Amino acid sequence: MRLPTRHKSARPIVCTVAALGMILAGTVSANAATTEASTPVPINPPDGVVMSYVVNTGQANPGQTRKAEKAVTDAGGVVVQSWPEIGVVIAQSDKAAFRDTVKIKGKNVVASVGATRTAEVEDRVTGPQAPWGPGSSGWNKGKNKPVNGDEPTTPMPADGTDSLESQQWDMAQIQADQANKITDGSSKVLVGVLDSGIDPTHPDLQANIDVADSVNCTVGGRPDQSEGGWYPTTSDHGTHVAGTIAAARNGIGIVGVAPNVRLASVKVVNDGGFIYPEYAICGFMWAANRGMDVTNNSYYIDPFEFWCDDQPDQAAVREAVARAVNWSSSKGVVSAAAAGNSGIDFTMNTTDEGSPDDAAEPVIRTINEGCKDIPAQVPGVVNVSAITQAGQLAYFSNRGLGHIDVAAPGYRILSTIPDGKYGSKSGTSMASPHVAGVLALMKSAHPELTPAQMVQKLRSDATQTACSAPQLNNGAPCEGTPELNSYYGYGIVNALKAVQ
Repeated sequence: MRLPTRHKSARPIVCTVAALGMILAGTVSANAATTEASTPVPINPPDGVVMSYVVNTGQANPGQTRKAEKAVTDAGGVVVQSWPEIGVVIAQSDKAAFRDTVKIKGKNVVASVGATRTAEVEDRVTGPQAPWGPGSSGWNKGKNKPVNGDEPTTPMPADGTDSLESQQWDMAQIQADQANKITDGSSKVLVGVLDSGIDPTHPDLQANIDVADSVNCTVGGRPDQSEGGWYPTTSDHGTHVAGTIAAARNGIGIVGVAPNVRLASVKVVNDGGFIYPEYAICGFMWAANRGMDVTNNSYYIDPFEFWCDDQPDQAAVREAVARAVNWSSSKGVVSAAAAGNSGIDFTMNTTDEGSPDDAAEPVIRTINEGCKDIPAQVPGVVNVSAITQAGQLAYFSNRGLGHIDVAAPGYRILSTIPDGKYGSKSGTSMASPHVAGVLALMKSAHPELTPAQMVQKLRSDATQTACSAPQLNNGAPCEGTPELNSYYGYGIVNALKAVQ
């Protein structure tokens, strides 16, 4: 059996695994990284096709942003959302020449412009300035593909008690059970779950969901707090992630890493299963501006698995996302992200066969060392690999010396799913929320720590782990020392040390 690869239907980063030791064919090769130019992916829509863009100003201030907004409208576009704090404008336009025209209209103001997707926009803004009709509120060309692109969640029965807690080997592995004897976390700590939505009625989550700070970012990248907008629709992914972070200690089902912290549902996955850049930017900015402490990001940003800095559209998107991450960090938010499930070494990938995943067919393209998986490889974001119950790196997990910060449980993880149910999933998507939960415990115990200090403590607290036997695809061995290696980074995340 072959693990589903990460293109088209593989959304967000998660995979259900039938057995260890299987060989993953993968969508990215594992040869030495190259400086060769990456393969261009032209995005040349004709007039009349509505597309989405990021417009980055040279300076981040309200004056420059207003000038960029004018350049957008003068170029035949519509301003969807402006983020003057970071000098980013999200725009939509049905003009083929929009990118070139907005640079001319915004001379000395607009630093870069980039298309955020290759498919026509259906989550369109409407109103008197928009000449096109309404979209479909998040659907992408009616694909309605599974968000996870993997096998269904394995359901688990619950008898109305915390009886499932004994099956949470993952909590013992990271010593969360020991940490919880010191603290279950503070209700003052707020974790943003940037994902597909959280079931607000689940008995293990309901008490911890902060409705006032939950939001839907999947209609053009504009924050929307309409009732029900941040609920899950086509996916149980976000609900599963949320349970790992903060399922309540309430005598029901399971217990999360930090069962007393608050959760905000920040919906960045549309009903078609895509996480476009404007959605993620909205999510990071919302987390910053609402005073969140931690975000979890169990996804990579579509439509490219790797965004290359030598391609103008992709470089502009990377810049906009980095600005949003940096702004959130400056406001006290620390973010964890899933490393990905392609089974590749970040230092050795040269070919991406699965991007763009919103096109009819992907382009087999050369990628180089300037091509990054975002947000996991944005500086300052904690990049998390996945391990098994035996402590080995899961065969599907990405890795890379100097790229992985810490490892966490990610194989057959039991957690919450909608309708009051429970199920197990596997993937780096399941590893990242363990780290987000540990960061939430850390913030509870040490509220004075800055995001940079929290990342440093997370690394130094990690349980140093020597390289395990190479069992991965492409025959790539583990590289490094117990103190820092390509499989575990600085080690397996340790919740107990985080609160000491």
